[in-house]
Amino acid sequence: MTRTTVDARATLSYTGSIVKLLSASMSVPLVVGLIYGEDAIAFAVSMTIAVAIGAGLERLDDEPDLGPRDALALVSLAWLMAAVIGAIPYVIAGYGTTSALGHPVNALFESMSGFTTTGATATREISFERHSHAVLMWRQLTQWLGGMGIIVLMVAILPQLAVNGAELMKSEAPGPGLQKLTPRIVETARALWLIYLAFTVAMIALLALLGLTPLAPEMDLYNAIAHGFSTLPTGGFSPEAESIAAFSPVVQWVFVPFMVIAGVNFALFWFVLRDDPTRMFENTEFRVYLGLVTGFAAILAVGLFSGGAPATEIGGLTEGITENALRQGVFQVASLMNSTGFATADFAQWDTQTRFFLLLVMFVGGSAGSTGGGIKVIRWLIVLKTLRRELYTTANPDVVRPVRLGGDVVDEDVIRGILVFTLLYFLLFALAAVFIELDTTRIGEPLSGTEALAASLATIGNIGPGLGPLGPFGSYEFLPTTTKLLMIGLMWIGRLEIVPVLALFVVGVEER
Repeated sequence: MTRTTVDARATLSYTGSIVKLLSASMSVPLVVGLIYGEDAIAFAVSMTIAVAIGAGLERLDDEPDLGPRDALALVSLAWLMAAVIGAIPYVIAGYGTTSALGHPVNALFESMSGFTTTGATATREISFERHSHAVLMWRQLTQWLGGMGIIVLMVAILPQLAVNGAELMKSEAPGPGLQKLTPRIVETARALWLIYLAFTVAMIALLALLGLTPLAPEMDLYNAIAHGFSTLPTGGFSPEAESIAAFSPVVQWVFVPFMVIAGVNFALFWFVLRDDPTRMFENTEFRVYLGLVTGFAAILAVGLFSGGAPATEIGGLTEGITENALRQGVFQVASLMNSTGFATADFAQWDTQTRFFLLLVMFVGGSAGSTGGGIKVIRWLIVLKTLRRELYTTANPDVVRPVRLGGDVVDEDVIRGILVFTLLYFLLFALAAVFIELDTTRIGEPLSGTEALAASLATIGNIGPGLGPLGPFGSYEFLPTTTKLLMIGLMWIGRLEIVPVLALFVVGVEER
């Protein structure tokens, strides 16, 4: 008989194993803390606490056995626990200081934003004067760990998860389907992470080399590593208060191709490495994704050049305005379409039409199987094709017309799942926007309707920057605690694409 409940002990035991392994990642900021003489103790204590929590959970079941429902619960719980564990260093490092991250809710917000690669921050003062190099590096590293997926990493490392690896990765993977690249799911997980690591190393090396030249005097090795950690996961955190605007135009251009790459299905790079590059260019979603990036960037660049924003608001230059408008248009689209969230200008101050255009760009999302957030290009394609199919069959009721993508028939179960996801996405987005507007009005810091919509979209879509005071150079710190807690939930739900989290509330829990 098939079990219809969640095995709580088995799920918590595996969560403990994941927490223990995750604690090892704190060794990176610990080393940074030792190098700079800042907050090393905070990370040593945090690692100890994380290991203790993980070991305690792990002992709840000596021989855990996961079923399909347990896999759903494990993915959701593991991501929530990752955010909780990730918040501990912020609280310890901020204790007794004026840092906003010392507050548990702000710390959890920052940690959830990092792991879900949202990039929204709960502190107004991101600078080396306020926060240590170790704390800022931890912010960057949480995004890198969450980019390709915590569960994908754990499947690649923990052999006991291999049995349910496909189900676990399917629940975590961004997009409507998981592409198995190798006969063994463990090898698929390792392949995806190796490709992800290779692009990260390539970007870090390129930025570090540029930093040795007069073209990028602000780009030192620390910044190269920090921004490599947050670009490929489409994260958006930066240790610089001005984000990528702190760097030269040459550096800004370097970010663009890597942000675009991060929004591509990483499985396609696997086929390129296997001497089958035609698979990439034959992929319908890839072609549409590149077309949308190019088209949106061209529209925005033309709009900025023709007066969509003053020269001082698109980078502060009064000469070379053509290159500046082109760079700002390309950069903002490449950043916002796949939810990276970096900025080279305060687009929250641009004219109304341009800001609404950027909201449209935010709705699109990256590709399935990428590290990008949002609804995803493939879902939009299938939704539009399904709508066209329904209109056609309404006029021709005797015709059977399947939905096709790239010549292949899309399974009706997949279509139904995409429609359910899209409906839930817009429903949660709208309800959250109403709550945010009412809650901010309650405390006397009201957001306008457009700003509330952008804030809701920025968190459930894991995009990061919104509009108004929540713009790319703004902060979520002033928001009421209730709104921040809601946004923590939105980021969690958005990263796992809604269904795995909501499924927790419709299955039973089995106690043994």
